[in-house]
Amino acid sequence: MDSFRRGDLVFDVRDAGPPDGEPVVLLHGFPQDAGSFDRLSPALHQAGLRTLAPDQRGYSPGARPARRSDYRMRAVVDDVLALLDAAGLGSAHVVGHDWGGIAAWALAAWHPWRVRTLTVLSVPHPAAMAQAVVRSDQALRSSYMGFFQLPAVPERVLLAGGGAGLRRMLRAGGLPEDLAERYVVRMQEPGALTGALNWYRAVPLPGRDRVGTVRVPTLHVWGDRDVALGRAAIDASASFVAGPYRLEVLAGANHWLPELEVDRVAELVTAHVRAS
Repeated sequence: MDSFRRGDLVFDVRDAGPPDGEPVVLLHGFPQDAGSFDRLSPALHQAGLRTLAPDQRGYSPGARPARRSDYRMRAVVDDVLALLDAAGLGSAHVVGHDWGGIAAWALAAWHPWRVRTLTVLSVPHPAAMAQAVVRSDQALRSSYMGFFQLPAVPERVLLAGGGAGLRRMLRAGGLPEDLAERYVVRMQEPGALTGALNWYRAVPLPGRDRVGTVRVPTLHVWGDRDVALGRAAIDASASFVAGPYRLEVLAGANHWLPELEVDRVAELVTAHVRAS
């Protein structure tokens, strides 16, 4: 597969590895795309796993709806279900990073029969995040989210000077220059940054997007140098998993685990899949 459709939206997807291998869906975060897994995927292929990595809603040029309400988590999760259906898969192992991790938590909670195992990189369970915001320094760490929810202003600020603001933000978070530049260039495509920011803008909208208890085997991986997400929310996530749960803390690792911690993440994901 190189694309799949859901309604009027067309999503790009990278489908690679052994066709008969255990399927692993890879969900990227902000402001990345499926290319964030380009270093990780080959290691998974060598372990006999097939990977399907979509450019998600707002990131695929053919899937950039205009309204912020189009970016509710229910819509994002339904996109992943459409990918599984298009691939002829009743279920798959799911790995999500950053916003892709939030989508993975939600998918596992709402549709557990479609998720063989869950691996979440960097981000806590949404309910744990909500607790940590009022009980720790997480509100300060997440203060940028309020800015991202403003209309129009974030685009002007982040893309001014050829994306200088976005570039500084990514570099300050520990992303190497070459990778930061790649994402900055991609976000300068027409509508790309607005689509990516609309994930944040959809957060305050009322709706039935509460993510409940996860009951599938769950691997949770976090780097202790992550400037955006603190330990309090990570530790609290175990309370929202009723199935087998394992937390792996990567010493010295920052937020960008799929790009910068390839060997450790590949080893953990492979072992998690094989143990299922």
